[in-house]
Amino acid sequence: MSEETLQALVQRREEQGHNVLVVDLVRADGGPLPAFDAGAHIDLHLGDGLVRPYSLASAPSARDRYRLGILKDPASRGGSVAAHQRLQAGATLRIGLPRNHFPLAEGATHTVLVGGGIGITPMIAMAHALSEAGQSFELHYCGRTEAACAFLDELRGSAFAAQVHTHFDNGSMVQRLDLDAVLGQAAPGTHLYVCGPGGFMDWVIGEAQGLGLPEAQIHKEYFQVASDTSGKAFDVVAQKSGQRVRVEADQSIVEALAGIGIKVQVSCVQGVCGTCLCTVLEGTPDHRDVFLTEDEKADNDQILLCCSRAQSDTLVLDL
Repeated sequence: MSEETLQALVQRREEQGHNVLVVDLVRADGGPLPAFDAGAHIDLHLGDGLVRPYSLASAPSARDRYRLGILKDPASRGGSVAAHQRLQAGATLRIGLPRNHFPLAEGATHTVLVGGGIGITPMIAMAHALSEAGQSFELHYCGRTEAACAFLDELRGSAFAAQVHTHFDNGSMVQRLDLDAVLGQAAPGTHLYVCGPGGFMDWVIGEAQGLGLPEAQIHKEYFQVASDTSGKAFDVVAQKSGQRVRVEADQSIVEALAGIGIKVQVSCVQGVCGTCLCTVLEGTPDHRDVFLTEDEKADNDQILLCCSRAQSDTLVLDL
């Protein structure tokens, strides 16, 4: 993974919905921003070693700015609160280059985009890309209330407004998201993309599976997961340095490695973004992440160091 960064400037800042910060970032030197594909995210370096990933919500064809939507989460571990405080108009910060673990699949006959709450952000970029490519798609935006949701004016004024459907928990039953109607008669080759709160995503994915949508045509990106990182103690060997460290029952691998001077780059700290992915040379991981696929987990040759643990007594890592 590239650790290259560039200097960005907060060109515009706006509060939308309930506690959603919408910001436009431009290059501080005035040049074009690096290209990205729909579904990508960037890391924001928010100071004091705090790095957090946020999905890009702007059209991939626009190289003049990156648009982000950041929910101020009351359960934040510091990232969203720092973003709301520090991303003032005119402020500068370092940002990582775009990375994409949630790309659009090629060859889809129809695409269904489902965003729950702040999970709408990558879906907006996808909708722009699909619209500009003239591909068949529909976008479903689900939220607790209309007043709580950001980006509504932008979506309603977009070139693809006819493909946008909104669903609010406090609205009438007739406007609620009916996945049976959306996916029950889905044409062969239909792909589903979902992002949002964990429980919402699990419901959408479960319904899609129950309606017979093939697993390979269901794509997901978790923003936040509740992960238990505790467990039995084990040893980690850093192969390149030859160092060995004990990972205690209430300690993460990242924390244990830091104690012997091995710093691992992390971002989400929840096993979502893949920043701390590492190769396993020996031993069996206890996977606690939502980044790796089930097949990748079964191979047991990779691990997310921020949250996963070990089933074996020792893990030998390519560090």
